[in-house]
Amino acid sequence: MTESIVEVKQHLLRQPSTDYLAQLATDSRKGVQKCLQQYHKQQAKKVAEQAAFLQRSHYEDRLWPQYPQIAGIDEVGRGPLAGPVVTAAVILPHDFALYAVNDSKQLSAAKRQQLYPLILEQAVSVAIGISDVPTIDRVNILEATKLAMLQAVAGLTTKPDHLLIDAVKLKTAIPTISMFKGDSHSISIAAASIVAKVVRDRLMLAYDQAYPGYDFADNAGYGTAKHLAGLAAHGITPIHRRSFAPIKPYLQ
Repeated sequence: MTESIVEVKQHLLRQPSTDYLAQLATDSRKGVQKCLQQYHKQQAKKVAEQAAFLQRSHYEDRLWPQYPQIAGIDEVGRGPLAGPVVTAAVILPHDFALYAVNDSKQLSAAKRQQLYPLILEQAVSVAIGISDVPTIDRVNILEATKLAMLQAVAGLTTKPDHLLIDAVKLKTAIPTISMFKGDSHSISIAAASIVAKVVRDRLMLAYDQAYPGYDFADNAGYGTAKHLAGLAAHGITPIHRRSFAPIKPYLQ
């Protein structure tokens, strides 16, 4: 083989043929063998990722023949001491194949940012629902989450004929399945979890600018040490949930 190591690397990026891979296997150069080993490792990772994705698609695969427009629904922000709860509803096409789409908590912030525009681009329909802090304080966090989820469903431009929901049960005429850890068991819910997470994180970045001193950009409103230190130093802000126990001492 007359290819340089650099040329071998470039060739391996272009879906090499079986004959080419067999030819590399006989090349005595250590650099070539290292490239080949890395290629096989990457391919094995892709196969495993695809298999896991197909496993997470089993609800959709089972329901799509009867319900072609399935919306996955998830929420972000039930636990924080500050900020809204954000929900997303996502209807995916049947040929959706972004294998990295998974529970948003299993992904890095960079990966979520990478997948977010791809989901928006490929989805049949995406909608956001938001319950603000006054709503959370008025009706409680669970009911506020349900309101935001129903808002997201109502915002879809394509009417769903089935809902897959993470944990929460909704009163709706649309057939639903509510499941524990749904973002790990359904690609539609997983896509919704990524969209909701990115949207809420961006909101909390804006709140960090509006209300400095609480570390909202990093903690997203959760009760971290820096957040609690900010409360002790500065008191509460308009986005703090007054109905949550850790905030009540600061209401006086």
